[in-house]
Amino acid sequence: MDLERSIRLAVDSGKVTLGSQRSLEHARRGDARLVIMAQNVPADVADDLKQFCSLSDLRLVQFNGTSMQLGTVCGKPFPVSALCVIEPGDSDILDAATSGA
Repeated sequence: MDLERSIRLAVDSGKVTLGSQRSLEHARRGDARLVIMAQNVPADVADDLKQFCSLSDLRLVQFNGTSMQLGTVCGKPFPVSALCVIEPGDSDILDAATSGA
């Protein structure tokens, strides 16, 4: 399964939060399993995500596309700069993120 399908399945069947601020909150709390960010995330936001993921020993994956494309993959009609996977649901997102990144 490719990363995009895994993201969509995680959004549909698991527990996922959308947005860079919410992703940062979950990374700080330590209840996240994976963070995925779009290529066009502003540099300061990307730096914050990288720092908190590093401190929390949390995997951070760069999505190969813009926030608009990531929003489309998530099935949303708006841009998604980052998403945080709390529970993968029926998806293989945790494995796909390792091999697809």
